[in-house]
Amino acid sequence: MDRMTETLYPAKALTDYLTRFEAVTILTHINPDADTLGTGLGIYNLLKTDRNKHVEIVNVSKDLPNYLDFLPGFGKIKKHADFEESMIISCDCGSAARLGVDINGRTVVNIDHHQSNEMYGELNVVVPDAASASQVAYRLFEQIMPINEEAAICFYAALFSDTRYFTTSSVNEEVFAVAKALVDLGAKPNEVAYNFTQRRSLASVRILQKALEHLHLHLDAKVATMFVTKQDILSAGARIPDMEGIVDYARSLATVEIGIFAMELGDGVRVSLRSKLADVSKLAQIFGGGGHSHAAGFTLKQCKIDETMDTILGKIKELGLLNET
Repeated sequence: MDRMTETLYPAKALTDYLTRFEAVTILTHINPDADTLGTGLGIYNLLKTDRNKHVEIVNVSKDLPNYLDFLPGFGKIKKHADFEESMIISCDCGSAARLGVDINGRTVVNIDHHQSNEMYGELNVVVPDAASASQVAYRLFEQIMPINEEAAICFYAALFSDTRYFTTSSVNEEVFAVAKALVDLGAKPNEVAYNFTQRRSLASVRILQKALEHLHLHLDAKVATMFVTKQDILSAGARIPDMEGIVDYARSLATVEIGIFAMELGDGVRVSLRSKLADVSKLAQIFGGGGHSHAAGFTLKQCKIDETMDTILGKIKELGLLNET
């Protein structure tokens, strides 16, 4: 192991923590995506092979993405944590608040790749250059135990998803090296791709139609906004997982540099940001959110969609984000 790997992926420190605890609680963030669940389930499938270790995986959200039910261990995800004195492993979560679980006073290993991570763990394994949290988890755990087929499937699915099927700017030689290693260990690219692309719910198509009806261009057609109202969501029969990926339609337009998608929920407006070159994490941080340079988001409480969009467009101009392109 070279010194850089040892610094980025401190396997010895992780081993020391795992040795100290008989129980581990794996936490994934609220409104989960494939990276948080794939990373968490990958780690779960590794740790559960130790019969002396008690392991649970938790996500407190009401709904989970149904298309991810092919991931080994998906049915083991709990709505609440049962272990009271376990070590916590958080997956793909930039802030403790997004876990939805009180972790005060707990020993936390924080595994992530968000540059905006708040470093809330006792051990923070945060690698912003990594394309997914699962890439971080794989490089960390491969040093201390064999990666089994179940974990490889989960890690690969997370990597596949967070690179938008290997199309984002984060894709490099290391990403393909990890992907190949996971395939060699048992992940099947065709099966993962099928579950991501051929299992859309009818509600997801209906809510996409609603969002496209509210597509508008701004600032010389360099910014595209889309939104859905509470009524749109209700009439489409949609859940939050059904709206994953809608923002990418805004960014995909030829002239567009920044895509914005807002969904009106019961307690406010949730906003997703995507860009081709501009650093939208700066924008998200202004509103208390976070993320990556080209993919970020935030939630505003007790706001209306039109007011939210006007405020965001104003901040884009104020920050000069389009000048970065």
